[in-house]
Amino acid sequence: MPPHRLAIVVIGRNEGPRLAACLASAPDGVTVVYADSASTDDSVTMARAAGAEVVALHPDTPLTAARGRNAGAAKAIALDPDLAFIQFVDGDCTILPEWLPAAVDFLTAHPEVAVVCGRRFERHPERSLYNAMCDREWNTPVGQADASGGDALVRVRAFAEVGGFADDQVAHEEPEMCGRLRAAGWTIWRLDVPMTAHDANITRLGQFYRRSRRAGLGISQCLDRGGAGRDPQGAAIVRRALIWGVALPVAIIASLAIDARLAAVMAAAYPAQLLRQTARNRRQGWTGGEAVRVAALGIVSKFAEAHGVVEYWMARLTGRRHRPVTYK
Repeated sequence: MPPHRLAIVVIGRNEGPRLAACLASAPDGVTVVYADSASTDDSVTMARAAGAEVVALHPDTPLTAARGRNAGAAKAIALDPDLAFIQFVDGDCTILPEWLPAAVDFLTAHPEVAVVCGRRFERHPERSLYNAMCDREWNTPVGQADASGGDALVRVRAFAEVGGFADDQVAHEEPEMCGRLRAAGWTIWRLDVPMTAHDANITRLGQFYRRSRRAGLGISQCLDRGGAGRDPQGAAIVRRALIWGVALPVAIIASLAIDARLAAVMAAAYPAQLLRQTARNRRQGWTGGEAVRVAALGIVSKFAEAHGVVEYWMARLTGRRHRPVTYK
């Protein structure tokens, strides 16, 4: 594949050494565009020194990942109007060497496919249970998929056909765009090929909570745009979050005025869920202590996701602007 048919778009904000590693992982001869979201470190200088084209986003509107990717893509296409593919990658990731040849070959051989992604790995799963959970989260089923993650190779023609990402989508922008691509007749695939190494760097419960809250917020916005068909998996996540994080707590509190025993019976659903999820986690290879902690964090995530859902709809109903939630 001639190098000019492919460009890499990197997005980031204050990623420091992670950005340097990301830029260094780009193959020689491929155009790299870095879209910077108002970094206060030396990210822009670093990117220019690495030979990347730089697009600096002004913080006059929310600095979303979607906006960064769109700006980077627009720059890449302006540099080469005949561009065929764009590899989107987050600035805290590095591209693994086997990925791009396999991904480009797949899109070239399958003209009906708009987006292809591979296996994203967590670079340091041993540093925290949160990182280890991310590593397993990235291991999605191989084959045709509803959506990709933030790292993916995208066909420019398909991207342009649906208007790219939604600039104001505060999170979950990839499933939102992929939903529109599927509605337009395109398909999305996940290959069994190593793609990127990611550095979540989640070491505290507060970061985990904000990341889950961010998911609830972004999924709600996605579903508000296009309904459950836009993101079937996201719809299921929101449904479970509202049951465990809103409906059941409200029912427990309300039942206290009627019968405390009824409230206790309903509250027992949480330890029962903890036991069920612990057993499931053990079957999936988590050790005994890890299995319990992962199950407990799963319950915490439901409250955090519900927080994001409620936050989205409160802002929506009061006309306030949605702003991105960060966890780093």
